[in-house]
Amino acid sequence: MIRVANKIGLKSLHMLEPEAAHEATIRLLKTGLSIPCFPVSDGRLSYQLGDLFFANPLGMAAGFDKNGEVPDALLKMGFGFAEAGTVTPKPQEGNPKPRNFRLTADEAVINRYGFNNDGHEMVYNRLRRRHRKGGVVGINIGANKATQDKASDYEAGVRRFADIASYFTVNISSPNTPGLRDLQARGALSDLLVRTLAARDEETEKLGRRVPVLLKIAPDMGDDQLKDIAEEVMALEVDGLVVSNTTVDRPALKDAKQAVEAGGLSGKPLFRKSTIALAKMRRLVGPNLPIIGVGGIDGGPAAWTKITAGANLLQLYTSMVFNGPDVIRDINTYLVQQVEKQGLSNLQEAVGVNVDAWADLSLID
Repeated sequence: MIRVANKIGLKSLHMLEPEAAHEATIRLLKTGLSIPCFPVSDGRLSYQLGDLFFANPLGMAAGFDKNGEVPDALLKMGFGFAEAGTVTPKPQEGNPKPRNFRLTADEAVINRYGFNNDGHEMVYNRLRRRHRKGGVVGINIGANKATQDKASDYEAGVRRFADIASYFTVNISSPNTPGLRDLQARGALSDLLVRTLAARDEETEKLGRRVPVLLKIAPDMGDDQLKDIAEEVMALEVDGLVVSNTTVDRPALKDAKQAVEAGGLSGKPLFRKSTIALAKMRRLVGPNLPIIGVGGIDGGPAAWTKITAGANLLQLYTSMVFNGPDVIRDINTYLVQQVEKQGLSNLQEAVGVNVDAWADLSLID
């Protein structure tokens, strides 16, 4: 009955324009009424990152809860963690509407939001009120469109949220803010990371807690640039990676009309490219650096593939648009089944066992 109700709810939402559907979903979750709960309790799915305990590896990716309005609802639904943002120092409207396009035949979305959010102060005050409830809630930080020294906005994000963030994700990989992906170039990346980590370390001295800093990268890079990023991440002791953001590429899509829209593509068509990028980075950074695998996870088999390609943790967003909240339980249940089938004591034993098969593939079709 629950699955039937969820399917009816999805059909109703899909009658709305995509951004309106998203806003309606946030409003519904904020009410706290009828939140579907799909917790899968099994210690073999757990993961420890510093002082952070993840009951299961599946998280809600940034972009869904841009303004930190519903992290507790997401955790209640069965996610092992949630990530708020992307948040910028100043509030901004983002790009003109329409800016979200649903490619139903492809189970994909193209968006060009452009970091629309309420800004540091409003999001901070909202999240501070729920901080003592616990749970892993990361903060995805970004730069305002008009900022010239974009690294300064990341420093500001760390300083504003350090006392309440479970972890930070430094988002330099959205294709929808002009010049943002230029920060992935080695010189700019080094400057950004040095300054961001220095801000984190200063806050550590004040607060007594070292907040992990993760770097979120795009899948639209060649092997040489991935190598440069990996070397900087390891040299500067970044705490982890998020692989990957959306792609500006357009693989063969069924919805030719929507495919021409500018923006980042997410969902099933991103799976192959993001998984190759994940595996390449895993091979470059070695077995110990935490990596969150994102991109095209639509069910248990895709989630398992990400794990075996090198991910310790997982995130999704677009598959919720097409599959609803049932996908949370389905994925965690499947992962438990695979742990049992493979005779593992913990899911982490499967991380990267198939890394070479994916890392040897080309990111360029």
